[in-house]
Amino acid sequence: MSGLRHHRNVQGSQSSADPVCKRDRVTKGLHRYCGTRNLHLITCSCCRRQPHLGTARRRDVFLTLLEETRHKYRFVVHGYVLMPEHFHLLITEPEVGDPSVVMKVIKQRFTRQVKRTCRRTSPAQGWLWDTTAVSVWQKRFYDFNVWSERKRMEKLRYMHRNPVKRGLVEQPEHWKWSRFRAYFYGEPGPVRINFQEWPLQIKNRPLNKFGDRRGLNHPLIRKRRE
Repeated sequence: MSGLRHHRNVQGSQSSADPVCKRDRVTKGLHRYCGTRNLHLITCSCCRRQPHLGTARRRDVFLTLLEETRHKYRFVVHGYVLMPEHFHLLITEPEVGDPSVVMKVIKQRFTRQVKRTCRRTSPAQGWLWDTTAVSVWQKRFYDFNVWSERKRMEKLRYMHRNPVKRGLVEQPEHWKWSRFRAYFYGEPGPVRINFQEWPLQIKNRPLNKFGDRRGLNHPLIRKRRE
């Protein structure tokens, strides 16, 4: 987009020497609620808050992977914003798999892309990016059920204002890696918003997908975070 003012490279906070990401206490013990047909506001951070999304190239790669995953697992994206060290994603429940499967696929594919690039640009230090030594993402993710239109608008406004509050840009429309311009100007982007190219199919999910048979008579199925 021409005329956009944004920082192409953003630095994050410093971490300790240990490259292995530890489990985030914020997500420990939390639960996910699936099968409600609510929207899901998903928040995921990079390991030790490192800026693995700190360059324009990596954010573009992430959005390409998100669009491919959206099409394969058949969910609707209502909004997103990519920040240097975390992202927010507002989606429907996928018709293939569930939000946990979607997040696993996106995170694993992005991690492979990052490590492949690092090995290619610095082959002599490829051992630093061995999959057993480095984590790109923190374990787990935060999932908030958005159950009303008021909440949906509240979360979209929060996401679109995030880059401004961080001081990355002066106006929401100046940040290329959110869908503010899609809502405000109707511009297309790398990820299709509020769109599905497959026929809607409402079907019962297998009981063992989200819990035991005690969830059969309950509209809200509780699933522990992985």
